[in-house]
Amino acid sequence: MARPDGRLSHDLLPGEKGPQDACGIFGVWAPGEEVAKLTYFGLYALQHRGQESAGIAVGTGSKIVVYKDMGLVAQVFDEATLASLHGHVAVGHCRYSTTGSSVWENAQPTFRSTATGSIALAHNGNLVNTDELAKLVEKRRSESGQLPYPDDGRARSTSDTDLVTELLADYPDRSIEAAAMEVLPQLAGAFCFIFMDEGALYAARDPHGIRPLVLGRLERGWVVASETAALDIVGASFIREVEPGELIAIDEHGLRTQRFAPAQPAGCVFEYVYLARPDTTIAGRSVYSAREEMGRILAREAPVEADLVIPTPESGTPAAIGFAEASGIPYGHGLVKNSYVGRTFIQPSQTIRQLGIRLKLNPLREVIDGKRLVVVDDSIVRGNTQRALVRMLHEAGAREVHVRISSPPVQWPCFYGIDFATRAELIATGLSVEEIRRSLGADSLAYISIEGMTAATRVPADRLCRACFDGQYPVDLPAPDLLGKHLLESLERRLVPQLDTPSPGAADALDRP
Repeated sequence: MARPDGRLSHDLLPGEKGPQDACGIFGVWAPGEEVAKLTYFGLYALQHRGQESAGIAVGTGSKIVVYKDMGLVAQVFDEATLASLHGHVAVGHCRYSTTGSSVWENAQPTFRSTATGSIALAHNGNLVNTDELAKLVEKRRSESGQLPYPDDGRARSTSDTDLVTELLADYPDRSIEAAAMEVLPQLAGAFCFIFMDEGALYAARDPHGIRPLVLGRLERGWVVASETAALDIVGASFIREVEPGELIAIDEHGLRTQRFAPAQPAGCVFEYVYLARPDTTIAGRSVYSAREEMGRILAREAPVEADLVIPTPESGTPAAIGFAEASGIPYGHGLVKNSYVGRTFIQPSQTIRQLGIRLKLNPLREVIDGKRLVVVDDSIVRGNTQRALVRMLHEAGAREVHVRISSPPVQWPCFYGIDFATRAELIATGLSVEEIRRSLGADSLAYISIEGMTAATRVPADRLCRACFDGQYPVDLPAPDLLGKHLLESLERRLVPQLDTPSPGAADALDRP
């Protein structure tokens, strides 16, 4: 899938699915500023994290207005729409679905009325106790005399985000801040929340800090965002990361913070490998510098005689530069990408489909003809893209194609906000490196070691989540049948059919306000 910021998601073949990002979230509290426009540009900087839907909620002090739709940020919002969203506090979201289908009903921010006003919430991450939370919501609805899923004509959301929003709204005798201190300790998994009531902004990060979340300062306000790159684009100064297990509140009284759980840091290492923008900083480490260092380490761990190092644009570029520097092999551009292949609903014809990645990448024949190439990429998931790329380079005249990967083999699924293929679909499951090399048609194949990748981040191994590489999950997982993107949709199907054909007594329930 091509990214609107020019980054290609592993330069996928048409119809191929690679590792999909979680979501991008942004919040701003800034009286006197155009908070909707600030949020728009913040989301634009985070578009690489989610391309399915986008939304912005704005608070005026007396009400919240939410505008969201399917599509990219620039497709959802225009000048007139942004001009109509007035207020001093805003929350924004760009989504890739990891819980619930990619439909309008699951677009964010989510919204709920409360006893004293309303709440809007944006989420980056993925909860692993969704079934437990759904049962809690069902129990509370039952105790209050409501249907499990209200049959009031409204479309139903099937995301873990919506469950959390409902739980936060279900404390009539407490403030949103106090409700959050009750709800947040009940959540398991990876979560970064930015939420708001009519006048205040809130942010929270799970105790392991799996996904990034940062705090920034404007001249007349505060910003919270998934990545530091979003702070840069709106002119906010980086203050610090939101701590794991921390809840922040920002209103006219200033910024205050409290802890809802002790910190047990386990940041996602794949943010350094691929997910985050290269111009982002995580845990004090430049992502670009980490990727370059991965390339240097890879060159030392897996040397090869070759004439030219080329990246798979753009995700492999920093590592390829590092590889060339450490190996002494010249760096060059052997592949040209089409920067205008964006998110499209037009499926390629069969003729175009057979050309594979040429829709997005094309070789520079005069550069690679007769050369021994080192092709550097950040990861291999299914292997279809690399297989087509190796074939294309050979057809363009490359004498040898040596593939080098700046992360270890991906062997385990992620349950914390990255939608990898299932384990059965991962090419590294059950295959040796030599077997993968033969499958790709490469002259050689090597991955960086997990120790080398970790060293490049400069974060201790015990403060990183490396589960997709080593299978060690920092948050305990439930039974396999209680995991999955469409778990809540299955739950809804179990609950709703009993209302479709009323049994004795059900008619009264349907008429209940």
